[in-house]
Amino acid sequence: MPKETTKATRRKVAKADAKAPKSKAKKDKNAPKRALSAYMFFSQDWRERVKAENPDASFGEIGKLLGAKWKELDESEKKPYIEQAARDKARAEQEKADYDGKKVDSAGSGDGEDDDE
Repeated sequence: MPKETTKATRRKVAKADAKAPKSKAKKDKNAPKRALSAYMFFSQDWRERVKAENPDASFGEIGKLLGAKWKELDESEKKPYIEQAARDKARAEQEKADYDGKKVDSAGSGDGEDDDE
């Protein structure tokens, strides 16, 4: 014997239909990479040293050790990484501006035909 549908179950079904998954836009492989933070430059620099000191540490444990070491550093020790991050941020902004400029140029060019016929 089939179940009777109530108003509540019909509402749930209607809500489920309304929330259909939206497809994600394709990522442009030519898009510029984002800038790295000072901490990321530090972790790239120190990861091998920490792995050598703690050969049995898992990936997560190495991340925790790097985070603790970063917190221990004073401003003078962080300065080279902060400067490197600032340079990378300028690079990323420049690449993004160039990329956005090219994107607008290619989108605005069209096919060269007039549609005013």
